[in-house]
Amino acid sequence: MIHALSREIPVNIRFFNGRVIAFYGDSNIIDGGEVIVTGDTIAYCGDGKDSRYNEVCQGLSFDREMDLKGNVIMPGFKNCHTHSGMAFLRSMADDMKLEDWLNKQIFPREARLTADDIYYSTKLSVMEYLTGGVTGICDMYLMPEAIARATEETGMRCVQCGCVNNFSQSAGLLKEWYENYNKENSLTSFRLGIHAEYTCSEELLKEISTLVHEKKAPLYLHMSETEFEVQGCRERHQGLSPVEYLDSLGLFDYGALFFHGVHVTDKDLEIMKKRSIAVVTNPASNAKLASGIAPISRYLKEGVKLGIGTDGPASNNCLDMFREMFLTTALGKLKENDAAAVDAMEVLRIACSEGAEVIGLPECDSLAEGKKADLIVLDLFAPNMQPLNNIMKNIVYSGSKANVKLTMIDGVIRYEDGAFNIGEDPERIYSEVSRTVERINKEIEV
Repeated sequence: MIHALSREIPVNIRFFNGRVIAFYGDSNIIDGGEVIVTGDTIAYCGDGKDSRYNEVCQGLSFDREMDLKGNVIMPGFKNCHTHSGMAFLRSMADDMKLEDWLNKQIFPREARLTADDIYYSTKLSVMEYLTGGVTGICDMYLMPEAIARATEETGMRCVQCGCVNNFSQSAGLLKEWYENYNKENSLTSFRLGIHAEYTCSEELLKEISTLVHEKKAPLYLHMSETEFEVQGCRERHQGLSPVEYLDSLGLFDYGALFFHGVHVTDKDLEIMKKRSIAVVTNPASNAKLASGIAPISRYLKEGVKLGIGTDGPASNNCLDMFREMFLTTALGKLKENDAAAVDAMEVLRIACSEGAEVIGLPECDSLAEGKKADLIVLDLFAPNMQPLNNIMKNIVYSGSKANVKLTMIDGVIRYEDGAFNIGEDPERIYSEVSRTVERINKEIEV
């Protein structure tokens, strides 16, 4: 385990001799670039040859200077939709239809979860995020207190959203969490959220609508993931799609973030544009559950803001943003029957920068002065990344978690060259999650 550099004492780190992808200003890569981090903030990003560089460095002593040796330094990936606490379910219930997967396998096991179960499963997921260059997540699951404790202890930046439904959580709890977890200078923030239209009664949805209007805040939710979901809503609500129905209740008056957005109509898209609704695509999960392929190319053409997510480790089962990026562009091309659709450069920008915006982390969208020091270093001197014909497209089409050398969040290196800095022995996390699986399986059998 690498030694932690205290967050209580400002730490100064200089990264030099790198290829900088800043996602700030033009899209050019800065060869031989430098990034200077002071505390939790980026103090400088550039070629090291301007007057600002001299101003920043004057009188500054560095706790560490890292020669990147030509490797890439860039903002970390934002996993914009996940269920970290579901790690205990990985490969537990595969090769099933979504409705059977949920009702026969997932819900019965989730009903037996304790706070400690979610706490350790979340820590396990954080370890995987770190090895894959993820510096921020949007997490939807049960027991937000356990999630917040796990992510803060491991140093992961986490935007939580509610998962209110007919069976757990409530409008009252959602309000309480929203007011308690949105504090300055915290790695944890919270958004209003429900599980989905099909798990919420109209009475409950009206309560949430009241809260949305009280807080003047967007709503986060699973939306139009499957044809079965859309058809069920139409049967229940006089032919209205889920988007139309929830909009009629005022739930989107202050915007929304849709997770999935696979099956949308022209009318849905009109509402989405009118309400400034963004979408998080989850291509691996949607493919594995045969839910469909989201219309990414159309979203891009219509100006709909996008993020990319893995979904949870039970439905995916891999928390790998490299795979999600590849599938976002590859399935987008397949859907349009057009190899030029959904350009890889755009996908990389979404994964690192635009995703930060859609989940409410604009301070983490680029390597610009004053932004949060959430960054990663990628190894270019591996067979899968050579030759360097187009580095940014290489990352999307050829890159893998094996290329992640370093992950920094809030100015603290949490993962470097295979070693974790998360405040706990990884073996204990593995052991605790295994105990959760064994206990719940025994309870299910009884």
